[in-house]
Amino acid sequence: MADPARAAKLADRIKVVVAQALERRIKDPRLGFVTITDARVTNDLQHATLYYTVFGDEAQQADTKAALESARGILRAEVGKNITVRLTPTLEFVADEIPVNAGHLEELIRAAKERDAELAALKKGATYAGDPDPYRKDEDDEDFEDDLESDAPVNSDAK
Repeated sequence: MADPARAAKLADRIKVVVAQALERRIKDPRLGFVTITDARVTNDLQHATLYYTVFGDEAQQADTKAALESARGILRAEVGKNITVRLTPTLEFVADEIPVNAGHLEELIRAAKERDAELAALKKGATYAGDPDPYRKDEDDEDFEDDLESDAPVNSDAK
């Protein structure tokens, strides 16, 4: 098992090599505007997972995925030439879902802000259902104690 720090360095190097190879070497017309966002290598340095995003609609994303799968061998050969490990890791391409999740979170935050604005508008014209301050104060305690003393029932069983 390799050092996790070494695996992280190797992942960064693989990310750079694959990005450069996609830019310079791969001439597939199906390959859209693709960005390699992250790379992860297993601790035994045998498998690399590359995360990518594609700018465009679903058809362009599907075409880019097919182009990456067909160019996997060429990209693995490029990685093997540019890194110094005994065995070249296998490459797996996974579509990065972070931009989709970020867009969903932005929608949720926008909806929450709209609801907060509606609540603030309703709050401006609102009044209290009872007293503005429903809690007893010190001067109320004295009156309350006087009422208790005068209304106290007399216990006739007491000896």
